[in-house]
Amino acid sequence: GPVSAEVTATEYSEMMQQAKVLAKIADNVCIKVPLTLDGLKACKTIRTEMNRLVNVTLCFSANQALLAAKAGASFISPFVGRVDDIGIDGMELIQEIRQIYDNYDFQTEILVASVRTVNHVKQAALIGADVVTAPPATLKALVKHPLTDKGLEQFLAD
Repeated sequence: GPVSAEVTATEYSEMMQQAKVLAKIADNVCIKVPLTLDGLKACKTIRTEMNRLVNVTLCFSANQALLAAKAGASFISPFVGRVDDIGIDGMELIQEIRQIYDNYDFQTEILVASVRTVNHVKQAALIGADVVTAPPATLKALVKHPLTDKGLEQFLAD
């Protein structure tokens, strides 16, 4: 599957130079650009002229996600944990993006980032996000449940 490789430049021409270098790494490299005016411009160029997947990152609003989809983004990366940090429900943002993308049949996949809890993962799945990126501790916590542990103890005792 696709693996994101991020440009570190902030200006369009430098982003494009870096994107060309990153694209040579492997065929499955998805170029990651920031959600800025130059990033959106680079997204459109990378998709149309280089025919590469693009992950538009650092998304914090539904309006930004709409612009990214219109620019041809393959993936949008809204940062739910960081949105939560400023007192706004990050998962509500995912719901808004899902509705907008469904309304207009955008093919951009929602890659939920800055995931901090197993509840974020569950809510993202319920809303219909396409991908979740989470730290190892969160992924390991997904498998844990006290009744599973208790049931396993009982099986071993029988």
